[in-house]
Amino acid sequence: MPQLKIMLVDDHPVVRAGLRAVLTEQGGLTVLAEAADGAAALAQLERLETLGEKVDVVLMDLQMDGMDGVSATTRIRALGGPPVLILTTYDSDADIRAALDAGAAGYLLKDAPLPDVLAAVEAAAAGKQVISADIAARINPETRANTTELSPRELELVQLLARGQTNKEIAAELFISQSTVKTHLIHIYDKLAVDNRTAAIDRARANRLIR
Repeated sequence: MPQLKIMLVDDHPVVRAGLRAVLTEQGGLTVLAEAADGAAALAQLERLETLGEKVDVVLMDLQMDGMDGVSATTRIRALGGPPVLILTTYDSDADIRAALDAGAAGYLLKDAPLPDVLAAVEAAAAGKQVISADIAARINPETRANTTELSPRELELVQLLARGQTNKEIAAELFISQSTVKTHLIHIYDKLAVDNRTAAIDRARANRLIR
C-alpha cells in the first residue's frame, strides 16, 4: 500500500522528535507535519490543503497547552478532516469516552508496542475504529457489570470535584442549577458507595474513572 502520511500533534517537542524517528525509520510512515496543540494542527491541515497535500491520519495527544486533543478532534471531524488517533498517557474512563465521543478513530497509550501503533494507523487510514481489548472492555457496558458505572455528566462533575471546585462553581461551568449539582452528587455518592466529596474523588481515581 502507498506510504501513509501522518501529522503528529503533541506539545512536547522531544516526544514529537521521538515519534518522528521511530515511525519514519522503523514504521516507514511519512510525517507530513507537526503541531504543538489542536489549534496549530487545524492551521496546519488548512495550510496543507491549500498545497494539495493530504494527511491520512493524525496522531493526537490528549492534554496539551492550548487547544486539547478532544476539542481538536471534534473540530477536525466536523470539518471532514482525516481520522484522528489519540496517543496519550491518560487512561481514565472519562478521557477515553470523551475522545471517542469526539469522533476519534482510536485510543492508544504511549507505551503501546510499535507494531500496535503501526497497525492502528493503517486501520484508521482504512476507515476502521481502533480500540485495544482492555480499553474496549472498560467502555463496554456488557463487560462492566461488576464495575462502577457513572454517566458522562457524572464523570464530568467528579472531575470538577477533583479540581476543587465548589457546587456554585460547578453549576456555573456546567450551566446547571446548584440543586441539580446536589442531585448529581447524591447519585454519584450512591454509585461509588461513599458519603462525601473526598471519598468520591478517591474512589473514582482508584477505579480509573478520572485522572
